[in-house]
Amino acid sequence: MPDLRWLSDDEQRAWRLFLRFQRTLADRLTGDLAPFGLGFADYEVLALLSEAPGRQLRMTELAQVVVSPRSRLTYQIDQLAHRGLVERIKCDTDRRGYYAHLTDLGWDTVRILAPVHVSGVRRHLFEHLTHEDVAAMAAILERAVDGLQVPGPAAELATA
Repeated sequence: MPDLRWLSDDEQRAWRLFLRFQRTLADRLTGDLAPFGLGFADYEVLALLSEAPGRQLRMTELAQVVVSPRSRLTYQIDQLAHRGLVERIKCDTDRRGYYAHLTDLGWDTVRILAPVHVSGVRRHLFEHLTHEDVAAMAAILERAVDGLQVPGPAAELATA
């Protein structure tokens, strides 16, 4: 690969810090939710469903938003369904399609966990940044997401 442009020292530093930050933040947010028997990825799914019309999303749409392979999301939804937090509903217009629907128990769970999650995000991230840092971070991440050409609902969430 003679045309390969290696990362500069600054790019390498930024990349490694980004990876460390991403993994550490996810671990911390999961730790905050551990007393409730759920992880950050589970909360993300429940929260997205709680914000969706009718508290449900097509499985394919949900997979795009959470950036998860459908097989992994199917397993995760099955685990949440086993706990009574979501249910899979067959799509009327597509024999192969399913919706993930947030149950009343799932809704109650989101209402309990939302303050825990928001407090964690604030404590682990935003308390360490200035208003200007947050604005710069949003602008940088928006350009990065646009550069990835994220399809569908994920792109809409990034600008919401």
